[in-house]
Amino acid sequence: MDTLTRGLRDFAREKRADLLGIAPIERFEDVPVNHHPSTIFPETRSVIVLGKRITRGTLRGIEEGTQFDIYGQYGLSWLCDRMLAITTISLATWLEDNRWEAVPLQDLPPQIPPSGVAVKPGLPAPNVMVDAMDAAVRAGLGEIGYCGELLTPRFGPRQRLQMILTDAELEPTPICETAVCDKCGACVATCPLGAFTGGGQTVEICGKARTVGKIDYDVCRGCKNGALGNPRHPAGRPDRLGALCVRSCVDHLERAGRLENTFANEFRKRPAWQKDVIGRPSLQGA
Repeated sequence: MDTLTRGLRDFAREKRADLLGIAPIERFEDVPVNHHPSTIFPETRSVIVLGKRITRGTLRGIEEGTQFDIYGQYGLSWLCDRMLAITTISLATWLEDNRWEAVPLQDLPPQIPPSGVAVKPGLPAPNVMVDAMDAAVRAGLGEIGYCGELLTPRFGPRQRLQMILTDAELEPTPICETAVCDKCGACVATCPLGAFTGGGQTVEICGKARTVGKIDYDVCRGCKNGALGNPRHPAGRPDRLGALCVRSCVDHLERAGRLENTFANEFRKRPAWQKDVIGRPSLQGA
């Protein structure tokens, strides 16, 4: 590993980044211009994707149905806008201290429509949004699971992401060859609203093809089982990392021994609560 990449990785560990992947810009050659990193920074040579875990205990209040604010703070708003943002800007300033320009990017929904007009012919209108989950696969961090979320071998779906674009040519992370999702169907079986609408579809990123469920996200927006509206923009997909479907994914992946981050006790200790489309509560299997 070259000295600059090793130094970056060492500094990232010091700043408590739980995940760090590096994609050369060539891995984005099939990405449309209105989502392409080089549209933001034409000299980009490397796209760094970094993440911090959503601690399993952050999901506990939602899993028990008794405390939802913990997840909203430590699993979403504070985790993204404070803890991870500090790590991101720390790595960006480290790169610039080493004479390489670094553009920090939040995980903003790629569904956000343009909010301006093109400043010259050939350019898309601002603002260009880079898809962080797509970038994470290109940076070797994991895969898109059947549940439609990024799954990493270390944490499954339990992480938040941000990115850095840089003109430094860093040593790339290999594409993740580990199959995290085993298409068990737990996400489909536990969705009380029937948001999964039929068979799966093939999604291929950098030659890694996976089967992803077809999801009606408008149905998800009405979910009262731990899903939240997108905190960045109403056009973005709902936040499902605390929802029943994704919590069931966490439980299955742990029981199946498919994750590196393991625990002394099982995640799901009691039948999961759920609410139907009009908010009536019940227990799974009751």
